[in-house]
Amino acid sequence: MGAPWLVLDRVSKVYGDGTSAVVAVREVSLQLSGGRFVLLMGPSGSGKTTLLLLMGCLLKPTRGRLFLFEHDVSALDERTLPLLRRRYIGFVFQTFNLFPALTAVENVELALNLKGINGSDARRRAAALLARVGLEGRLHFLPRDLSGGEKQRVALARALAGDPPIILADEPTGMLDSRTGRQIVELLADLARTEGRLVFMVTHDQRVRDLADEVLFMEDGSIIARKSADELREVVSHGEGK
Repeated sequence: MGAPWLVLDRVSKVYGDGTSAVVAVREVSLQLSGGRFVLLMGPSGSGKTTLLLLMGCLLKPTRGRLFLFEHDVSALDERTLPLLRRRYIGFVFQTFNLFPALTAVENVELALNLKGINGSDARRRAAALLARVGLEGRLHFLPRDLSGGEKQRVALARALAGDPPIILADEPTGMLDSRTGRQIVELLADLARTEGRLVFMVTHDQRVRDLADEVLFMEDGSIIARKSADELREVVSHGEGK
């Protein structure tokens, strides 16, 4: 086996200092690699989003070290960090953040343009990405004419524009009904299992735990439990047997 893709070594994030300091993430250590769909769960305010932003190189640790494909993120300057982020990571958020005046295919095309892919090649790739997420029939629809689930699929296609090995998703189903939300989670799980990506998702939705390879539980800035899919199934089966 090769080196882990993402390594956190006793990573902490502290906001403020002195008596007003708030420890959002407290000495988290993780090693994650491709082909895995991992969920991060926990109560509001437990540090889940801050941890995701650290993993996505949008924040730097206050203490500890973070490695992305063996690059020491903690030591990188502000010019190098965005280049690394664009190369390796795609983001999906709860809010879709689509440009309202652009069609679905144009929203994805714009992301490709930022990667240096232009013209007919960008249009062809954008259409292929939308087909990958099941929107081949919605290429020329504006966001206002798409359902919530369809908007999130466009956002996911946009996240895939640079073909990143890692997808980080922060509550991507938070604005969707349960049925549509599960469809989005199934799509994320499929990206991990069929394309070998690492997909790491923050969620409150207990109903999608069965789709994960692993679930991490966070509280007060710390990872307090880590359960494999088999362990979770065993817990559920024991509960049903009572």
